[in-house]
Amino acid sequence: MDKTNTNQEKHLSLVKELQEKIKQVKLGGGEKRIAKEHAKGKLTARERIDYLLDEGVHFLEVGALAADGMYEEEGGCPSAGVITGIGQVSGRMCVIVANDATVKAGAWFPMTAKKNLRAQEIAMENRLPIIYLVDSAGVFLPKQNEIFPDKEHFGRQFRNNAKMSSMGIVQIAAIMGSCVAGGAYLPIMSDEAMIVDKTGSIFLAGSYLVKAAIGETVDNETLGGATTHCEISGVTDNKYGDDKDCLEAIKGIFSTLGANDKAGFDKVEAKGPSKSIEELFEIFPTDRVKPYDMHEVLDCLIDAGSFDEYKPGFGQTLVCGTARIEGWAVGIIANQRKMVKTKKGEMQMGGVIYSDSADKAARFIMNCNQRKIPLLFIQDVSGFMVGSRAEHGGIIKDGAKMVNAMANSVVPKFTLIIGNSYGAGNYAMCGKAYDPRLIFSWPTAQMAVMSGASAAKTLLQIKVASLKKAGKEISKEEEAKLLKEITDKYNEELSPYYAAARLWVDGVIHPKNTRSMIAKGIDAANHAPITERFNVGVIQT
Repeated sequence: MDKTNTNQEKHLSLVKELQEKIKQVKLGGGEKRIAKEHAKGKLTARERIDYLLDEGVHFLEVGALAADGMYEEEGGCPSAGVITGIGQVSGRMCVIVANDATVKAGAWFPMTAKKNLRAQEIAMENRLPIIYLVDSAGVFLPKQNEIFPDKEHFGRQFRNNAKMSSMGIVQIAAIMGSCVAGGAYLPIMSDEAMIVDKTGSIFLAGSYLVKAAIGETVDNETLGGATTHCEISGVTDNKYGDDKDCLEAIKGIFSTLGANDKAGFDKVEAKGPSKSIEELFEIFPTDRVKPYDMHEVLDCLIDAGSFDEYKPGFGQTLVCGTARIEGWAVGIIANQRKMVKTKKGEMQMGGVIYSDSADKAARFIMNCNQRKIPLLFIQDVSGFMVGSRAEHGGIIKDGAKMVNAMANSVVPKFTLIIGNSYGAGNYAMCGKAYDPRLIFSWPTAQMAVMSGASAAKTLLQIKVASLKKAGKEISKEEEAKLLKEITDKYNEELSPYYAAARLWVDGVIHPKNTRSMIAKGIDAANHAPITERFNVGVIQT
């Protein structure tokens, strides 16, 4: 078997692992819980979304792998118990948030709050209307200290409700199951609040708590059912006979929404890439230390013949240029992973950002802002160059210049992590801390302060030194065992699934879905006119 086939098989194995994870996640709390929802006359969260969406239009799910491998002591929390993403309803692009009642009755875990806030952030940044399909038992009490009082906890969503309202972002809420305690404010702070008769209920305290608190005996339907809130309290606007009736009403509302202003990003008729995903699996190594030519990877992602490279002979460890993806104009900054030779005959290591590369990227980012072109960062980066020569050459100054330009960019930024994403390289290439509109990774991605091998050796040295300081000597065999334990733990944390579980990335995607993800992201961003001027502030030159 030749090396190319081996590489292809490794890619296919990684893709299969991803597909299995996604398949499992889509079952939510499992088939028995799904059957229980159906027995109540309810659709599941995913069925509700499928019913809402326009036929044939892709739903870009955000955070599908959130909480993956977390909360194991509580039985797990697939997708953090809530489905979020960007879709299209009655011809209008929107964000959808749907509590999954098959997972702990839709209870809010810490990652549920983080994921809800991410969905609201996407709606706010892109000025997209948002639909909440509410079906939740409220905060998961054993974790209340991790979800309740802090700035980015549960209460932040209600602040966002108010902010979105003032921004003119349409919010539609449908109460399709439980909606209790503080969570009751989310639908009522929306523009329109609908409720499904007999299955939907909303109250600050359920019947058991009311009995305990004030001694009143009342059933939940009388306390906060559809009839109560549509005919007595006026809390909700309209009631519907079942889930489908309610979802049809949302479609009707969206069919009447007025058009919003656009950012005006350029789009032409799309062309397919010059190379296929099958060729990508030959070109792009699964071994994270092997070199490759980023230009060949770009040939698998961009519209054929559209790449116009910026300063190709200068700062070659970063590839910069304008291109089109599904017809949309985009500025690309991508790490070059092969060794390159400068005009002075010096060799530069691939995947490392040098002073000249950082300077080139900063200037290119400024140009894209001037030309109103969205930016795409493709990460496979080991970090910035180190050593006396780099320091004397001002690597920190040039790196700061690149970070400053990227951070202050006013055109939307998108990030794709295809390989390494280490240290300050993650920051400079628009990591999560720098507000990319969307950030996704391939199954081949790795994210950490440094590579697994380097980190494991460093951590081992620290551990051995600590043991020696305590008067303990360890044998070579014990040291090897300790190194393996450290390496295994660190490699687990390098995984793209570890990052996706914690929403450091919005998800892990099959490489073949990269173009549609970026196109959907730019289309969403085009709904939000750019009102700020690009200003990088103080930069040392």
